[in-house]
Amino acid sequence: MPIPVTPPLIRAATPADAPAIAAIHVQSWRETYAGLMPGEFLDRMTGADMQARRAQFWTQNITAGQDVVRVAEADGTVIAFASAGEARDHPGFDSELFTLYALRAAQGHGTGQALLRAVMGALRERGARSMALWVLDVNPTRSWYARQGGLECGEKRDGDLRELRMGWPDLGTLR
Repeated sequence: MPIPVTPPLIRAATPADAPAIAAIHVQSWRETYAGLMPGEFLDRMTGADMQARRAQFWTQNITAGQDVVRVAEADGTVIAFASAGEARDHPGFDSELFTLYALRAAQGHGTGQALLRAVMGALRERGARSMALWVLDVNPTRSWYARQGGLECGEKRDGDLRELRMGWPDLGTLR
């Protein structure tokens, strides 16, 4: 996929975007987590069956309208997406970034930051004041979140996997 020449269009996702979102979700896992997660687990999470299940999930999620779901589109093709909503397990934070995934070819051009800004803006419109997320401690995007103003403020473990909480106590502090 060629790198887009113009900045991507950031817009609210529609149910028709669900297959593209699912494909990006699966491809991003393959690109990001290879060597960072057990191979058998990664294969299970990125197979054709999982991609079909993700497409169904995203169709339902977007249709329900409970979460904020935004996509980045370049030349008519969805190249990245993000989703957020009410915080699930982040004491002291009222919203959570659930996902932010971009195809590798779309990374490094401001797409992620544009999506993050759009999601934070939509959360503020809904009355949220703060946001947190979980990121795998060995995930290279951890430092990217820090450059966006996210602060490390907690951790949890699931077997051998360690996740860190990155938080924005004030949604107005995105760098």
